[in-house]
Amino acid sequence: MAVGQLSRTVHAPAHPMATPGFGKRSAPDQNPRHQGDFVHLPRREAAIAQYIDRLPDGADISIKTLAREMADYGQCAIGTALNRLTDAGHLRRRRIGLMDDEGNVRHVTETHFSRTPRPAAWWHDVFTDSVPASGYDNPEPGETDSGGHEGRGFRALARLGRREPQLALSESECYALAETAGEWFRRGASETQLVYALTLLLPGRVTHPFGFVQSRLLAKLPPEIPATPLGVPMTECVGCGAAGRPEELPGGLCRPCRSTEPVRECGPSPEVVRGKAARIRREMEVRREERGGGPRRSRGRRRRR
Repeated sequence: MAVGQLSRTVHAPAHPMATPGFGKRSAPDQNPRHQGDFVHLPRREAAIAQYIDRLPDGADISIKTLAREMADYGQCAIGTALNRLTDAGHLRRRRIGLMDDEGNVRHVTETHFSRTPRPAAWWHDVFTDSVPASGYDNPEPGETDSGGHEGRGFRALARLGRREPQLALSESECYALAETAGEWFRRGASETQLVYALTLLLPGRVTHPFGFVQSRLLAKLPPEIPATPLGVPMTECVGCGAAGRPEELPGGLCRPCRSTEPVRECGPSPEVVRGKAARIRREMEVRREERGGGPRRSRGRRRRR
């Protein structure tokens, strides 16, 4: 009885994470997750997109890993589906250079995923840092230019109370912390990152919002951006992996991949398989004759007496 009551559900291990610097990267300004996110996609592409969407940032979403973790699809199906997700605006790859402590540059391929489908122009703006990094779907006109980094810091702190009522600040308090918050934007952070750092794991009750926000702004200040540029980031074709500027890869695919149907042949053709089978049968007949057995008789014919 005890054995019969045991659950037969096998808990699958967690999805593997990629090497630091690789793996999934969530695109900014995505809509909240809901059940109909991928209803516009075919069934296979929708299933793979939903699986990737629920993975954390840094997860390994290479073709081999996805095929190993998703038993219903092979590498060819995964590769074709990723191409179609790119065409639908959910996926992009970018190749950038990272410099180590010794000054050597190594190239890393980033895979960006967006639950919300985006046009090619939007991805181009993201990769060229042309979109406001406010973290909101509808930023106010001109808010990234008005007042510089300090002005952006003031507006981010003024909106903080909408996201977390415990951290609501007065106008004078926002002005007092605007310079510190502006330093985040000067170092390349987005408002999403700033708000996330301020609101993560809040205590049960914040009795002094000004002091709490000031302490976190200083304690979690991101590092300085390296002064030496590492070159222009290159977008990578999802189909063949060729690198190019974002404007050269509309839809995330290079010209040869766009001109052909994104379907990969899996295994040899039927003609090749039939040819190999005929050759194997001939070799087996030759070996029987060499052993003295002669050609194999058909079972349907009887020997006459």
